[in-house]
Amino acid sequence: MSRSPVPSDAPTSLRERYVDAAMRTVPERQREDLAAELRAAIADQVDARVEAGEEPEVAERTVLTGLGDPDRLAAGYTDRPLHLIGPDYFLDWRRLLTLLLWIVVPCAAVGVAIAQGIDGASFGSIVGTVVTTSLAVAVNLGFWTTAVFAVVERTVGRADLGLPAWDVDRLPQPRPRGTGLGEMVVTLVLLAFAAGAVLWDHAVGWVLPDEGARQSLLDPDLWPGWIGYLLVVLALDAIVAVAVYARQRWTYGLAAANAVLDLAFAVPALWLLTEGRLVNDAVFPELLGEGGTEAAGVLAVLVACGIVAGSLWSAVDGFLKARRERTRAA
Repeated sequence: MSRSPVPSDAPTSLRERYVDAAMRTVPERQREDLAAELRAAIADQVDARVEAGEEPEVAERTVLTGLGDPDRLAAGYTDRPLHLIGPDYFLDWRRLLTLLLWIVVPCAAVGVAIAQGIDGASFGSIVGTVVTTSLAVAVNLGFWTTAVFAVVERTVGRADLGLPAWDVDRLPQPRPRGTGLGEMVVTLVLLAFAAGAVLWDHAVGWVLPDEGARQSLLDPDLWPGWIGYLLVVLALDAIVAVAVYARQRWTYGLAAANAVLDLAFAVPALWLLTEGRLVNDAVFPELLGEGGTEAAGVLAVLVACGIVAGSLWSAVDGFLKARRERTRAA
């Protein structure tokens, strides 16, 4: 059945407008063949409806409506995705972005807070800078991670990237509580804040209410020996946290290492506290006046109790988790 071409001076029919709209986003080398194929498909469907008794205009409008958005149809012809991150890469994108947000944003926040504190910025200025920096880092991580995945999905296949297809061998082992990514990140962030607070205390100090002079809460004579020792212990604690996450479980060896580090922190801290060398003696009298010395004694007892309770809990908790993991494996 031959079909005459549409004259150049004739009104453009709905089907020609549809074909033209669909072919606008098709590469030039495919456009002519796909346009002919689409015209033939439309004409066949319209002819079938006309033979069934429909009016030609009604049949044409019904067929074109059924084909849907011409841009979507063209994307199907050319295998062009209409999504930013498709199902093939979505889970990889989400895992990577989540990991980056958990690690990079807190580290950036801590770094900015320490830098602002060393520069002598006010508390409000530090908070504002930390918030804005954290938001900026999160937005940039989201944008660039998404942009890279969008480009990769449109140019490179999973096989070319060396990303294996999912199979049952990739099922993760069940993790006991305390070994997940969230627990590791929280531990690292708390340790980073602790290290930052110690450095801030030494380098900047804290503002006292009356004179506005900065004083360190810890004894200045602790620098550099004891402060350096504390920072090393905190760094080793971070290594243990990463090792627990990497092993996906607590072991007796890791629990023992954790207990040794708890002792390495608690014993010197208690000794320094009983010797009166842990806290700066000048702070509490200036803060509380005549009652400052008595308050310092009460605080020393509370701090000692906190150090003992926290260290014992951390050490025992590590061994309990290791025992539960050993029992589960048996």
